[in-house]
Parts: sequence; C-alpha cells; structure tokens
Amino acid sequence: MHQLLQQAVNQAVAMGPAVLVQGLQLHRPIDVVRAPSLSVDDRRAILAAWASDLYAMESQPALRYLPRTPGPVSIDEVQAALRELDRWYG
Repeated sequence: MHQLLQQAVNQAVAMGPAVLVQGLQLHRPIDVVRAPSLSVDDRRAILAAWASDLYAMESQPALRYLPRTPGPVSIDEVQAALRELDRWYG
C-alpha cells in the first residue's frame, strides 16, 4: 500500500504545474507571461513552480526543467519572467 501511495505522490509531483500547460506552446518562461488563456494566478503559479528547487537539474542547480517543456532554462530567465509578470499586473 505504501508503495502505491508513494507512486501516486511521485506522479503528482512530476505533473505539478504541467497540468496547467497542457495544450499550450510554452517553450520559455516569457511564453507563460504572454499566454492569454492563462489567468494571472495560473501564470504566477507556473513560474513559481518552474523557479522552485523541485525542478532544478541535478548537478546544474542554476537550470530548471519543467515537465512538458522542450528543455531546461536558467533560473535567471524564470525570475526575469516573474519580474515581467509583476510589471504587467503588479
């Protein structure tokens, strides 16, 4: 039973904000800022998750990889997108 529960938790963590990005062409963090179909709160949640240590690349902590995106991006790029979102929406 514990193993099944752990698998479910691992799958939920792996999906994380990827559930919000299904069907969207989000290649870079700035694409999240510009996505008209996402609410501001969803944009902020995706970018905050992307910036979290959970999505840091092993042995490359300055890079983040969000599932269902083409590849890793720098934490600086994610933080720049968060600043841009703040600029647009306060």
